Amino acid sequence: MAQTQALAQSPSWRDYYELTKPKVVMLMILTSVIGMLLAVPGMVPLDVLLIGNLGIALCAGSAAAVNHLVDRTIDQKMARTLNRPVAKGRVEPMQALLFAGVIGALGMTLLVVFINTLTAVLTLISLLGYALVYTLFLKRATPQNIVIGGIAGAAPPLLGWTAVTGSIDGHALLLVLIIFAWTPPHFWALAVHRKDDYAKADIPMLPVTHGEQYTKLHIFLYTIIMVLVTLLPFITGMMNWIYLVGALVLGAGFLYWSFMLMVSKREGLGMETFKYSIIYLMALFVVMLADHYILPAQTIGAV
Repeated sequence: MAQTQALAQSPSWRDYYELTKPKVVMLMILTSVIGMLLAVPGMVPLDVLLIGNLGIALCAGSAAAVNHLVDRTIDQKMARTLNRPVAKGRVEPMQALLFAGVIGALGMTLLVVFINTLTAVLTLISLLGYALVYTLFLKRATPQNIVIGGIAGAAPPLLGWTAVTGSIDGHALLLVLIIFAWTPPHFWALAVHRKDDYAKADIPMLPVTHGEQYTKLHIFLYTIIMVLVTLLPFITGMMNWIYLVGALVLGAGFLYWSFMLMVSKREGLGMETFKYSIIYLMALFVVMLADHYILPAQTIGAV
């Protein structure tokens, strides 16, 4: 009977998969892949594309597993995170730590052996920044946690770029800057929707410490900053008119949602703004890719 109960409580592969925060990692890998493709005029070598992104994904998954481990007591107090594997007890803390260590070490090995040391070092810095600096300290210390800690989550396009080129380029840093500027309005929109959860868990998110209206105003102001930042790739000559049109249209959509969140009393606008922010970032990077490949082809054809 005891053996049957132990087997019933054993973690499944789905629990370990959930530890990696797969939806978050998939969005990160999308920006990493596009960072790789933007780094060169032609195609990226298949081994770099596959092994590089696998290594980055494993390291990102490792950081996510550490986040589950460190935040398990907080997760138990929040409806959104109550059923996470470690918080619910399906995965023991030591199992989560071992899992994080194994996949993190595997990811780093792939990057060092098959890609390059620069990418491995930057990935390690990003991993430690999210798993330790943000999760252990910033998240609990300041309402500006997501602003300061957002730099760790903004690294994937730079990692993709350096995986291909082996060097840090100003254009790659522009991609980082875009995600860095996008993170506060993206995450604060969710924080507005989940304000009560964060208050219950005693996490100093901006809506908890400064109120919803203050946060909504800052979401709108940060969205303006973000839209201006997204114009920099065009201004610097990195991107062309296809990107400019896409950035303006998508930015107008984000401004609409952030403005409505600020002035409307309609329920659910925080989550709607949050969902649009994810679509926005994915679409913006896809537009970058279209500009990178389509416009040069048109120019060559015209010549």
